[in-house]
Amino acid sequence: MRAGVLIIAHNHLGQQLLETAIDMLNRRPPQVRSLDVLQDDDPVDLLARARRLLAEIDQGAGTLVLTDMYGSTPSNIAHRLGDNEHAVRVISGINLPMLIRALNYADLPLEELVQKALSGGREGIIDTRSMT
Repeated sequence: MRAGVLIIAHNHLGQQLLETAIDMLNRRPPQVRSLDVLQDDDPVDLLARARRLLAEIDQGAGTLVLTDMYGSTPSNIAHRLGDNEHAVRVISGINLPMLIRALNYADLPLEELVQKALSGGREGIIDTRSMT
């Protein structure tokens, strides 16, 4: 059973990251969705949409929710998703290496998936000057 992955991010950032990851992996994982948060969106409506997406992708293994910036509307919505029915873990600060790692390791238990995603995000940030 695979964990779901839900991206909640400003404008179309989440969808663009997801499309890029799909192109790089040459496959679309089935339990992955993205929710765009636009400037004029109603937070109540966004939360309802996020809950519907969560219900679509959570098949009992839990869901990793990736947001773009802690404390922002996407992050605040993500933090309201956990309940008794769905195991949810939230990581803020999504980047492409984090997403690729999460998609590649979605078969792991949720807590291990969180650690893989975090390490992918951290290891993907490199001062390239130090590489020369």
